[in-house]
Amino acid sequence: MAEEAPDPIPLSALQHWAYCPRQCALIHVEQVFAENIFTQRGQALHKRVDDPGFEIRGGLRVERALPLFSDRLGLVGKADVVEFLPDGTPYPVEYKHGSRHKRPDIAACDDIQLAAQAICLEEMFHRPVPEGALYYATSRRRRIVTIDLVLREKLALAVAAVKALLIGGNMPRPLNDERCQACSLVDLCQPRALTAAKGRETALAGLFDP
Repeated sequence: MAEEAPDPIPLSALQHWAYCPRQCALIHVEQVFAENIFTQRGQALHKRVDDPGFEIRGGLRVERALPLFSDRLGLVGKADVVEFLPDGTPYPVEYKHGSRHKRPDIAACDDIQLAAQAICLEEMFHRPVPEGALYYATSRRRRIVTIDLVLREKLALAVAAVKALLIGGNMPRPLNDERCQACSLVDLCQPRALTAAKGRETALAGLFDP
C-alpha cells in the first residue's frame, strides 16, 4: 500500500521554527495559541492586505492575499502582497508590524519566510524571483532581501527540520532568551521554569559522578 503524501507545511511554520523551534511545535504540533499585544498588532496590520484582490499601482499589478504553493517542497500559504513587474516577474512583499529587528539572527527568521514565498512564486509562474522585500509598519520602510543561494539553502534546512518536527512530534526545549519576552506563548511554554528544572537535573546528576 502506497504511503499517503504528508500534509503541506504552512509557510508561517517556517518563520515560527526559525524564530523558535519550541514555538513552532506548540502552534503546529500541540495546536495551541495565545494572543498578546504583538499578535494583535500583527492581525490589525494584516487586515489591510488579507482581502484578496488586485490593483494597478505605479505601473505594477499588485495582488493581495495571493494563495501560494510549492509541490516540490510541500509548502502552502499566501503572500501578503505580490507586485508583478512589467516583465511579469513576481516580487513578494511581506508585511510585519513593528520595526526591523536589531539582532540579525532574529531578522533572518523573516527572510526565510520571504524566501519560501519566492520559491512558491517561481514554481507557480515559472520565472526566477531573485528579490523580495519586508515592509515594517512602524518605520514604514522596506528592507530588500536578495533570494540568493545562501538563503535558499537555509530555507531547505528549515523545511527539512519542520517536516521532522511535524512527523516526530517531539517538543524542543525552550530557548529562554530575549525572544521569549515578545512571544504570546510564554505562559504556556514556561521557559524559565523548564530551564531551571533542567539545571537542577544536571546539578543532581553531578552529585553522583565518580
